Amino acid sequence: MKLGVYNAILHDRPLPEALKVIADLGLTGIEINSGGFLPPVHIPTFDDILESDAARDDYLAVFEGTGVSIAGLNCNGNPLHPNRTIGDKHAEDIRRSIRLANRLGQNRVVTMSGLPGGEPGATVPNWIVNAWNSAALDVLDYQWKIAADFWTETDKLARDVDVKVALELHPQNLVFNPADVRKLVELTGATHVGVELDASHLFWQQMDPVAVIRELGPLVFQAAAKDVRINTERAAIYGVLDNRFRRLSPDENRTNLGGDEWANEWPKPAAWDFVALGKGHDVAYWTEFLRALHDVDPDMLVNIEHEDVELGRVEGLEVAAKVLKEADAALAVSA
Repeated sequence: MKLGVYNAILHDRPLPEALKVIADLGLTGIEINSGGFLPPVHIPTFDDILESDAARDDYLAVFEGTGVSIAGLNCNGNPLHPNRTIGDKHAEDIRRSIRLANRLGQNRVVTMSGLPGGEPGATVPNWIVNAWNSAALDVLDYQWKIAADFWTETDKLARDVDVKVALELHPQNLVFNPADVRKLVELTGATHVGVELDASHLFWQQMDPVAVIRELGPLVFQAAAKDVRINTERAAIYGVLDNRFRRLSPDENRTNLGGDEWANEWPKPAAWDFVALGKGHDVAYWTEFLRALHDVDPDMLVNIEHEDVELGRVEGLEVAAKVLKEADAALAVSA
């Protein structure tokens, strides 16, 4: 297995310092953000690399001797957003990321399927959580047509440059479970679109990531190591669809998601939380997670994503890395 870190949590420091943090953790990969919801902070010469071999070589030289190599690109966003100011930008970021991956000798780009509006002329996405009525199925038919068109074209681009696009099964996207993945592949005939297996979003949906890996098999292209803790007392009251988010004001620290859309404050206290590995599931579980991934691809890229607000940036990575390395060692012993 190839273990690393998704770099968004280290955007507060220059790339060489981020690489040192990862190397000090005993990990060997960095998944680099390349656009979408977040700017490509650690790729300041993005445009130059697409055109210049010298710029590409200068960028790759930053990694030499660090013990850390690029472990895929990450361009999470909503390329199907009905507000084209957002959707067109995120879609182009994905295309640029695919081209950049090829230029950097990479063959993985992580992103999301995206989510359209519910009807022509819509300005906001419409996530059908439970299509119990016929009108909801009409919305889904409309959305799948939009998604199929985009991903057919994007798969062709990815195939032309031999890059695999790994979709995170993230709620508030059209594709957020195994059935949706298979439907997208069936509709598009995709050969280079599959899954980034982020365990966290499966946990809170009450799915078993190991079972999902076994179900999807070779459609799993890459993985994210991120845990979830279900806060039982709160979940008993609010359920896993806990929706008590608070709008942040312009004078508060907030993350722009494109256009005039911003991330909201997490419910407090929440029914569930993203936590560092080990705080939701133990080493034994993560060993089986790695085992399932290893059975799909012994060289699978598995990158820690840190969103545990109870822990500092490096502190959270340290906690997660310890658990992930222990799980990897346990896998090696039992293999």
